[in-house]
Amino acid sequence: MGFFRHKTTQHIPLHWKITRKCLDMIFESSKSNYPQEFGALLRVDRVNKTTIIEVVLLPGTISGDSHAIFHLYMLPVDFSVVGTVHSHPSSIARPSNADLDLFNHFGRIHIIVGVSPFGDVSWKSFDYMGHEVPIEII
Repeated sequence: MGFFRHKTTQHIPLHWKITRKCLDMIFESSKSNYPQEFGALLRVDRVNKTTIIEVVLLPGTISGDSHAIFHLYMLPVDFSVVGTVHSHPSSIARPSNADLDLFNHFGRIHIIVGVSPFGDVSWKSFDYMGHEVPIEII
């Protein structure tokens, strides 16, 4: 079992939040990378561990028309990194099989951004099992 793998089978819902500033950064990064995928990691506030405040760009991340490849070995030890974010140029904000595999092996919360339009209606968030979960914008 990997370091980031979840050890319990019980699903414990959390009340996730994201700052408007961070969400706008995600939209702008997705838009500027279009037509390729944008990919990054999500960092939470060290005090309120369910509020996403930043995106973390990993060195060596590869973006393509239908993929974003993370080199997770480039991630420093940082327990405030809780998940991933990436865009889908196809505009479908649903996880692929490859996304579900990543979700299951790394992180607790994941965001997928569709492309049209880049904004509040074009994204969805998922837990590590691929279930859609709400995130409150603050």
